[in-house]
Amino acid sequence: MSMTNNYELYKVFYWAAKSGSLSQAAKSLYLTQPSVSHAIKQLEESLGLTLFYRTSKGVTLTQEGTVLYSYIEQSQMLISLAEEKMSALKNLDSGELRIGGSDSLFKHYLLPYLELFHRTYPGIRLHLNHGTTPEIITFLKEGRIDMGVVRMPIVDPQLAVKESLQLQDCFVAGAAFSGLKDRVITLEELLEHPIILFSRNSRARMAITELFRGYGYKIKPGIEVGSVDLLIEFARKGLGLSYVAKEFIAKELEDGSLFEIRLDVQLPPSHVGIMTLRSVPLSGSASKFLELIQ
Repeated sequence: MSMTNNYELYKVFYWAAKSGSLSQAAKSLYLTQPSVSHAIKQLEESLGLTLFYRTSKGVTLTQEGTVLYSYIEQSQMLISLAEEKMSALKNLDSGELRIGGSDSLFKHYLLPYLELFHRTYPGIRLHLNHGTTPEIITFLKEGRIDMGVVRMPIVDPQLAVKESLQLQDCFVAGAAFSGLKDRVITLEELLEHPIILFSRNSRARMAITELFRGYGYKIKPGIEVGSVDLLIEFARKGLGLSYVAKEFIAKELEDGSLFEIRLDVQLPPSHVGIMTLRSVPLSGSASKFLELIQ
């Protein structure tokens, strides 16, 4: 007998035992009473045990039937809870949203969307996983996150990446380097000053290293940091020239605590992408979040 058929028989058994009546079980299951009687007989034959005594008032569980009912009752409760949970997940009343990315992208890009999503779906728990692009890719492939927000390009046949934001990186400095303000300088002149960059595993660091190599220069930072906030603060304190996305320092550029270094070459824009696994369908919460930010 197949598992599916067994489940149907156990369901009939459960309602018959719960109500103490084959006719009441038939009504609950939208079956005929002969169908219920046949199902009980099939289950008893399958198990080789008598499960009910037939009485003038209905049916009563035998000792063996009572033992079986104690297990089936638990399974039915779990199934009911599972159905309620599935309904909650479908309606986004509960569940979780797991996103991987850098602190800078969470703070300067995703924060308004995360705030709106949380207000709209307060029952969804948010899990934000910090890491470099290679780490985020690993998190995604291991199933630890639903999506990753990373700098492009990403070339991996297992991943689907949708471009969502363009950034313009630039070099900035504080008052200690005011002599560079309103001047256009060469890359060679730039390298005469202390440079502050992201750690070498970051996509931004890789991009600027390749750019300078293309012009025949090697960029060697005096300071390496792991966050945009430190890039900004170190530049403001006069520790060097920081390489950072202009969109992340709009406030500092406006209040004059930082200024952009003007170069005689154009720095290309970079792009941020939303990365998911091609072979894995998105959860309801992840799908709704993607709709929100697109």
